[in-house]
Amino acid sequence: MKEYTILAFIAAAGAILLDMILKTRLMKNKKFWVFWAVMFVLIFIVNGYLTWRPIVLYNDNFYLGIRLFTIPVEDFIYGFALLTMNISIWEYFTRKFKQQNSPAASQKREE
Repeated sequence: MKEYTILAFIAAAGAILLDMILKTRLMKNKKFWVFWAVMFVLIFIVNGYLTWRPIVLYNDNFYLGIRLFTIPVEDFIYGFALLTMNISIWEYFTRKFKQQNSPAASQKREE
């Protein structure tokens, strides 16, 4: 069974779902995709080095066996999920904090 593949896709689907639930709209934000392109390059460099050396090893029984040079494609999917979830949560709480500390919210508390 390809556990790493399954878990990577579940994590990516969960990240997209979280983006929709929290209404952060990252999937529609051009800045997010530019950020993801930069992170893709950085992941490619760091993960490529770690898998080329080989400092990090993968058992062929747990992933599809498809690699971009030395990196399993699941690493990019999992990286996407981690970054998307973290940014979604960050954006949600940043927006919530700004709403609580806005002048309109201050006036409501004073009344």
